[in-house]
Amino acid sequence: MTLRPDLAAIAEMIPQGARVLDVGCGDGQLLEYLKDTKNIDGRGLELSQQNVNACVARGLAVIQGDADTDLHEYPSQVFDIVILSQTIQATYDPSKVLEHLVRIGRHTIVSLPNFGHWRIRLSLLFNGRMPQTLALDHSWHDTPNIHLCTIADFVALTKETGAVIESALALDEKGRTRPMQPDAWGPNLFAEGAIFQLKPR
Repeated sequence: MTLRPDLAAIAEMIPQGARVLDVGCGDGQLLEYLKDTKNIDGRGLELSQQNVNACVARGLAVIQGDADTDLHEYPSQVFDIVILSQTIQATYDPSKVLEHLVRIGRHTIVSLPNFGHWRIRLSLLFNGRMPQTLALDHSWHDTPNIHLCTIADFVALTKETGAVIESALALDEKGRTRPMQPDAWGPNLFAEGAIFQLKPR
């Protein structure tokens, strides 16, 4: 099974046998991969009923739910890892969602597209229209992304919500990863996206 580059990088971060919650798990590709290769005890929460059906067809324990409204029902520190991949920008209240993720998991992994990338900045400057990229490929009027942010914005949000950044990876346009210093200016300008591993303070 070939995973999307950011999902492959996330999979590398998951220890064998971990208890995992994948929030916004889509059709369950990552959960299935982790179940097969890492022997995880995996659960999923997914908004789309069609995707939930696809997950169940894969034999995965996934329920229909909304990150904005349903995470408060999960007990604290019940999962080893909680994953939110390419989803935080589509939530109505990213701050509250992040607080719940860090509360529920001993560690939390969040990946996101970087709206601060230099190509996006130049596109907006010279074209005067909302940019579209491979990572942000919807028109402004039909995008599910309602809270676009930069790497610097997300780092500020972690501080506001009391999360500690344990490690961070920058993603380039080909999906390759490299370690980054979250507060450095370079990734905010040159990275297409980022993956953060967090823990509670």
